[in-house]
Amino acid sequence: MAKRTFDDLAIAGGLPAFDEPLHVGRPNLPDRAKFHQMVDQIFDRRWLSNRGPVLVQFEEALAAHLRVDHVIAVCNATVGIEILLKVLGLTGEVLVPAFTFVASAHSVDWTGLTPVFVDIDKATHNMDIEDAARKVTRQTSAVMPVHLWGEPCRPRDFETFAARHGLSLVFDSAHAFSCESEGIRVASFGSAEIFSFHATKVFNSFEGGAITTNDADLAKALRLAVNFGFSGVDQVASMGTNGKMTEICAAMGLCQLETLDTTLAKNRSNQAVYAQKLAGVPGIQFRPDCASERRNYQYCVAEVSQWRDQLLKVLIAENVLARRYFYPGVHKMEPYVSRDPQLKMPGAEAVASRILVLPTGTAVSEEDVARVAEIIYLALSEPDRLANL
Repeated sequence: MAKRTFDDLAIAGGLPAFDEPLHVGRPNLPDRAKFHQMVDQIFDRRWLSNRGPVLVQFEEALAAHLRVDHVIAVCNATVGIEILLKVLGLTGEVLVPAFTFVASAHSVDWTGLTPVFVDIDKATHNMDIEDAARKVTRQTSAVMPVHLWGEPCRPRDFETFAARHGLSLVFDSAHAFSCESEGIRVASFGSAEIFSFHATKVFNSFEGGAITTNDADLAKALRLAVNFGFSGVDQVASMGTNGKMTEICAAMGLCQLETLDTTLAKNRSNQAVYAQKLAGVPGIQFRPDCASERRNYQYCVAEVSQWRDQLLKVLIAENVLARRYFYPGVHKMEPYVSRDPQLKMPGAEAVASRILVLPTGTAVSEEDVARVAEIIYLALSEPDRLANL
């Protein structure tokens, strides 16, 4: 049933718009028959892990798609970052953005390094390169920007920045699969980049990730580290851990590559419908496009100028499970907030107070998007009632 007034909203006593929860990040799925065929072949071979033929094929396909020389598939992006930081032999401090998923900082801290938080640019939501310069000390060994929302974070500028300060440069590219900056596919910037193929990502392998690089020596060291340091049967050449991706996950990734164009088109379409339905509505705006970048629109990101949390309550009552990514900022989470309770990140905190991520992806229809937009429109049309929720 269409909702025409604020009183029709579930939070005001009406029926929820959706019988089942409408999630942010509900997994995109490939062709099931194709996947099942690959799984049957894996079962027939009884080769389930330890760099099987499907994994090799997957890495080669990724290298071609990402236009990079070397791809090292890993069990997940968090472990991938930890392995990369270890192999690079970093010490001391690593600069990370204050507004990102907590794993970016956790990966640094877990490896015995110190994450130093850098504020973000309120317009781009990516690391503020000027604040990064202010945070460099004698203990700084690396900088790890994040391509937040899949929006490239001026990678060429960070390459210049890292070279000027003598720092290693790695990119957390968890959100940025198939994205481009100035015609260059995200994957080959800096020393290396790390992608996430978690189930909620635009491109998933159930669980997994990949490290990409054009440095052959680094790639060789990473391959050793991902498999306990083994260089051959009974030969361990270096320190390592278990960061391997399984054959089943690699098969999922290969099947997802075949449907990637459809997924990206659906994301773009959903974003366009949201923007069209809510065009001119005071108090809400969506991420603007940039001609020099290609995005995957994995996240439909709205900035709500006032009453963001009240609007979230309205949506949840309708079974629309929107999210406040990445509230309240990593520097306000444990263990970091206990280390420096007074640390302020004005840009990150301002953006964190406004962000609302809306459902999108292949599991969300155009009709679903229109209904969510209708709910937002009705809620924002009566700001006094919204403010009092």
